Amino acid sequence: MTATPGAQPTPRALVVGEALVDVVRQLDGSIENHVGGSPANVAIGLGRLGRPVDLLTWFAPDAHGELVRRHLEDSAVHVLPGSDGAGSTSVALATLDETGAATYTFDLDWQVPAGTELAADVVVVHSSTIGAALEPGGEAVLQLLGQARSQATVTYDPNVRPALLGSAEQMRPLVARLVELADVVKVSDEDLAWLEPGVALIEVAAKWATSGPGIVVVTRGGAGVVAVTSGGVHVEVPARTVAVADTVGAGDSFMSGLIDGLWTAGLLGAERRGDLGGIDAGTLTRILERSARIAAITVSRAGANPPRLAELI
Repeated sequence: MTATPGAQPTPRALVVGEALVDVVRQLDGSIENHVGGSPANVAIGLGRLGRPVDLLTWFAPDAHGELVRRHLEDSAVHVLPGSDGAGSTSVALATLDETGAATYTFDLDWQVPAGTELAADVVVVHSSTIGAALEPGGEAVLQLLGQARSQATVTYDPNVRPALLGSAEQMRPLVARLVELADVVKVSDEDLAWLEPGVALIEVAAKWATSGPGIVVVTRGGAGVVAVTSGGVHVEVPARTVAVADTVGAGDSFMSGLIDGLWTAGLLGAERRGDLGGIDAGTLTRILERSARIAAITVSRAGANPPRLAELI
C-alpha cells in the first residue's frame, strides 16, 4: 500500500495464529465446513468492523486453503506474504452437543513464515495460546509479541484446547508468560476453570491484572461478563438473551469487539499503555456491552460468522 507523501500511515491490527477449516458435525450427522481458528476469527471480526487488519498465519494452497483465503478476503483481512507455505491446511473437527456447544479434535500444523517483521503502522497485535505453544512456530510468536510491546498494544485470549495443548500443569507457565506480555486479556470462564480449578474466577482475573495487563475480561456465557483493571476498576455486564444456533466463534467475535472498542476510545498503541490501565468504568462498560452484542449476533447463526459494521448501526 502506497502512502501519500507526508501523510501518517493508517493504523493497523496484526493477528498472529492459526487459520483452519472447522469441519462441524451436526447432531443429525450432517457435516458443514466453516473457516475457523481463533486468531483467524478475530481477524475476520475486525475486518468486518471496518478495521485494517493483517493476518500472519499458516495454511496450504490446497482446497481447504483456498476456502480459507476466500473467506478472509471476503472479510477484508489481508493475509501476510508467506502465510500459504504449509504442506496441508489444518483442520479442526467440531462435534456439537444438544446445546450447540462444540468439542474439538485437531489436525494442525503451525509455523511462522520466514522473514516476518512487524510493520511500523501496527498499533495492536493479537494472539492466542496455540500459536505460542506449537513448535516450530511457538517461540517465534513469543519473540514477536515481545518486540511488539515497544510500539503496540498486545491482546491475548488463552483459548485453551486441552486435546491439542496437553494438561493444565503443562500450560500454566506458558499462559502466565503470555499474560505478562499482554496489555489486554480476554478469557472464558471455562478456560479459567481448566487452568485454575477451584479458584474463584475473579480472584484469578485480579491476580492477572497485577502481572502486566491493564484490562482482564472474563466471559461467562449466560452469566455475562466481568472485567477488572490494573487501576482497580471492576465492571460487570449482563449477557444478552438470544436464541443460540451454536457457540462457535462467540468468544472470538467478542474479542474483535473489545479490540475495536478500545481502538475507538483511542487506547491502542504502546504510548497509551498507562491510559489503558486507567480506563474509567463507564467507558469500559460501553465497550463490553457492544462486544456482548457482537457475540450475541454471532451465536444466533451457524459457525463463526460475526456481524459486519452495518448490522450494528
